[in-house]
Amino acid sequence: MDLYEAIRLRTSVRGYRPDPVESEKLRRVLDAARLAPSGKNGQPWTFVVVTDPGTKRRLVEACKGQSFIAEAPVVVAACGREDLAYQKMGGYWNSLPVDIGIAFEHLMLAAAAEGLGTCWIGAFIEDDVRAILRVPAEQKIVALTPLGYPSGERAVRPRKALEDILMYDRWGNAETDLWK
Repeated sequence: MDLYEAIRLRTSVRGYRPDPVESEKLRRVLDAARLAPSGKNGQPWTFVVVTDPGTKRRLVEACKGQSFIAEAPVVVAACGREDLAYQKMGGYWNSLPVDIGIAFEHLMLAAAAEGLGTCWIGAFIEDDVRAILRVPAEQKIVALTPLGYPSGERAVRPRKALEDILMYDRWGNAETDLWK
C-alpha cells in the first residue's frame, strides 16, 4: 500500500478480531515510530507494548471504560521525557507532545499499510495508566492505541474540503494562484 492510500484508509478502529499480530508486522510498525523526526533529534519517546490480557483489561478502566481497548491483541502506550525534548519550540514550549504525535502517527500509518487498525486514545487517567504499566514518574504518558485486525468495515469519516482550511501568504487570505 502506498503512503497516500494508507493516509486515506487510516481511521479510528473500535472493534478488533482476536487474531494475533504477526511479530514481523508489529516490528515494522514499531520501527516506523522509531524513525520519526523530533525536535533537535531528541527522540524523547518510549513505547510500552502490552499483550497481557489482564493488563489490557485493567487499561480499559484507566481509559474511561473504552472496552474495545482490551479486544485488540496489542495496546501501545506512548511515553516520553520532557527533559529529552526540545525546550523552546515556538520560543516558549516543550516539543514532547508534538514529537510523540509525529511518532505515533508514523506508527498508525504503518499499521494501516499492514492492514491493521488503531485508535488514538487520549481519554485516559495518566496516574492510573502509570500505575498499571509501572511507568516512571519522569515519563509523561501522551497517548495509547489498541493495535490489531479490525473486526468490521472501516468507516472513513468526512473531512473538510482543502479550500476550507487553507490561507495564503497571511491569515484571512483565501485567494491564490497556486492551483492554476
